Amino acid sequence: MPHLAIAAMMSDTMIDTTEFDVIIVGAGIIGCACAASLSANGLAVCVIEPNTIGGGATAAGMGHLVVMDDNPTELALSSYSLELWRNMLGQDPQRHRAHEYSQCGTIWVAADEEEMHAATAKQRLLQEHGISCEILNQAQLYRLEPELRTGLAGGLLVHQDGLVYPPKSAECLLERAIQAGAQICQAKVTALQDGAVMLDDGRSVRGREIVVANGIAAMSLIDDLPLRYKKGHLLITDRYPNFIQHQLVELAYIKNAHASDGDSVAFNLQPRPTGQVFIGSSRQFDVQHKEIDIGILSKMLRQATSYVPALSQLRAIRTWTGFRAATPDGLPYIGAHPNRPHVWVATGHEGLGITTSLATAEILTNQICGEASKIPIQPYWPDRMLPKLTALTSQSNSR
Repeated sequence: MPHLAIAAMMSDTMIDTTEFDVIIVGAGIIGCACAASLSANGLAVCVIEPNTIGGGATAAGMGHLVVMDDNPTELALSSYSLELWRNMLGQDPQRHRAHEYSQCGTIWVAADEEEMHAATAKQRLLQEHGISCEILNQAQLYRLEPELRTGLAGGLLVHQDGLVYPPKSAECLLERAIQAGAQICQAKVTALQDGAVMLDDGRSVRGREIVVANGIAAMSLIDDLPLRYKKGHLLITDRYPNFIQHQLVELAYIKNAHASDGDSVAFNLQPRPTGQVFIGSSRQFDVQHKEIDIGILSKMLRQATSYVPALSQLRAIRTWTGFRAATPDGLPYIGAHPNRPHVWVATGHEGLGITTSLATAEILTNQICGEASKIPIQPYWPDRMLPKLTALTSQSNSR
C-alpha cells in the first residue's frame, strides 16, 4: 500500500502548477530515486505516473543490492550505488523496516574447480575496488548453507550485498521527494513536446527539463533509442524462516544475465526478511506477453532445485512475470537524449535497476545541475548509440 502522503496525492490528479524545473516520467524506483535526488537539490519536480508507485518492472524485481563486475563500467555503477544505499539506510532500524532491508550478503556458488578459479579472480577484482569478500572452501560453504546439494566446490561470499522490497523502496524515495516539495500527477504521458509533456487527459505540463524514466514504456516516447523487452519469471514461497541465510547465485549467472539473445535461466535464491524464499531467474528477449511460460518456469525451478534439492518440498504461493528494458550493450542510458534538447533518459537497466537506482539518480542530477560526478559518466550517455542509429537510418533510407 502507498504511504499516506503518496496515497493522498495520488487520489487527486491536480497539481499546484503547470510548470516545473524537472518533469519525471515514471514512478518506478529509477524515477522515484531521481525525484528524491533532484528535489534535494532544490529543483521543483513533478513525477507523472499512470499506475501504482513502483508497480511495473520495480515490482517484478528480486530487490537484490549486489555488486556486479561483468565489465568495469558495470562495476563502477553498481559499487557506487551500493555505497549510496548503505549511506542512506545506515544503521537505522526504522529505515531498514521501511525498505524491508537485509544485509544478507551474496554467495556466488562454485560448482567445480573451474568455477572456483573464476571465484578467486572475482575476489581479486572486487578487493581491488575495496569490496569486502572472502573465498569459501567446501566445508565453509556447507557450514553457511547446508541445504545446498553435495559435491559443490565452494564459493565467494560478498559481505555487504543486501536486498530490499523494491515497491516499498520506491515509495520511500518518492516520499522523500514529496517532503522536499515534489508533486505527483496520476496520468499517462502520451507525447514529449518542446519544454512540455502532453497527458492523456489533454493537459500539457511544462518542464524546463524532462526525464524519461519509465522503463520499457520509454519506447513509446523515445523510439529513436534502441531498447528491447527482456521478460523474466519469479516465484516466491510460503514462510520458511532460516531455510537459507544468504542470497545464493551460481557463478554461471553472469554469462546468462548478459546474454544478448535467446532464452536462459540461472540459479538465484533469496532469503526474504519475511521468511519466504524468492526464486529466480529467467530471461526471454522480445517476448511482450505477461503470461507465465510453463516451459521456462519449469526449467528455472529445475535449475534451482538442482542446487537446493529441498526447494521441491516448499510450497509456492505466487508466480509472476515482468519486463526489463535492455540496451544493445547491456548498460543503461543515463544522460541527455542525443537528438532532443532538454530531454534526459534514465532507463535500460535490465536486471540491475534496484541496485543502481541511487547512483543513476545522482549522476543524472549531477548532469542536470552542472556538477561533477563521483564516477565517469560518459559510458552511460545515450549518445553512445549514435553510430548505430545513423547506420539504422542509412539502411532504412537505402530500401
